[in-house]
Amino acid sequence: MANLRSVSVDPTAATAWVGSGATLGELYYAVSKASKLLAFPAGLCPTVGVGGHFSGGGFGMLVRKYGTAIDNVLDATLVDAKGRLLDKQAMGADVFWAIRGGGGGSFGVVLSWKVKLVPVPPTVTMFIVTRSVDEGAVDMLTKWQEVAPALPEDLFINVVIAKQVAKFQSMYLGTCDALLPLMETRFPELGLNKTHCKEMTWIQSVPYIYLGSTATVEDILNRKTSASSSSKSTSDYVRQAIAKDVWAQIFAWLAKPDAGVMIVDPYGGKVSSFPESATPFPHRGGVLYNIQHMNFWSAPTDGSAQTKWLKDLYAFMGPHVSQNPREAYINYRDLDLGENVVVGNITSYKAAKVWGEMYFKDNFQRLAMAKGEIDPEDYFRNEQSIPPLLKSK
Repeated sequence: MANLRSVSVDPTAATAWVGSGATLGELYYAVSKASKLLAFPAGLCPTVGVGGHFSGGGFGMLVRKYGTAIDNVLDATLVDAKGRLLDKQAMGADVFWAIRGGGGGSFGVVLSWKVKLVPVPPTVTMFIVTRSVDEGAVDMLTKWQEVAPALPEDLFINVVIAKQVAKFQSMYLGTCDALLPLMETRFPELGLNKTHCKEMTWIQSVPYIYLGSTATVEDILNRKTSASSSSKSTSDYVRQAIAKDVWAQIFAWLAKPDAGVMIVDPYGGKVSSFPESATPFPHRGGVLYNIQHMNFWSAPTDGSAQTKWLKDLYAFMGPHVSQNPREAYINYRDLDLGENVVVGNITSYKAAKVWGEMYFKDNFQRLAMAKGEIDPEDYFRNEQSIPPLLKSK
């Protein structure tokens, strides 16, 4: 797929075709070269591949303003198990619905995507503010989880929590002078002031937030990631605010030996305005924020202590996150949630529901029916691929 990485931008129509082998950095760079006032709402990490990212949903700092990546996909080119080359019309409404958020590796090979580009102002304002537990991080996170999802759509503030420090990272679609009174009114506890603000273009914000203040726009074209470390992630969704005493316990978890990090991303705004059935990605209205639990290790460590910490933290979080099902994000794929069982050379629908409804809620059955329509013999199969469910005749 790495050779299928062309990006063709039509700034007049505010659309682009992008190959599945392109990275987000390559897509963002091409858009910025065509127009300084257009962007695309997808993830923060420029080395992530477009194909997998779009297949599962895809969100970043524009998610509250413009929704997920898949909310802005207009067409696609799919090769199915029979070798047919299908566009949106040829693959049909159900399959086109399924590939936009139903996870990669289930329905065929998506070669390219047509996306809708979105307007951004000439100046965006970024800030990064760190607060330790001793500086009131517990109180700030307790407040953040109710404030952040209710802020104006132009303002996104997520938090990276590690050890005893919470790092608040933000993008505001406007100037610092407009941002400061808004923060003073809505979230004064953070203590934001003019020295925290960094004004820049949208494309400059991509390396700034992921690679640091000294990175250049050209750095987002680097497709290489570190091969020296391993990692594992799992995820949660929060629909009711977590109590202050629980946040204090979470920081105690993060202070343990072999601890990882927790990343929390606010929802609300555009991403929450769609019905749960609009795409396979069901985490919409009522979600306050998403959590990514993550840990890392390098050789000669085998990762057992790090993965145990992750599993134990996940168990601890159970009572404090979404229930029935406990929701998860397919792009943070976690095989501990369940793996497929193959019966008679076909993936079992019953067994797959265990993990499938965590990722897709009530959309899982429709995904399985779309799989039965495009790939009834289950050619495209992996540990967490969608099983085919055939319509009754």
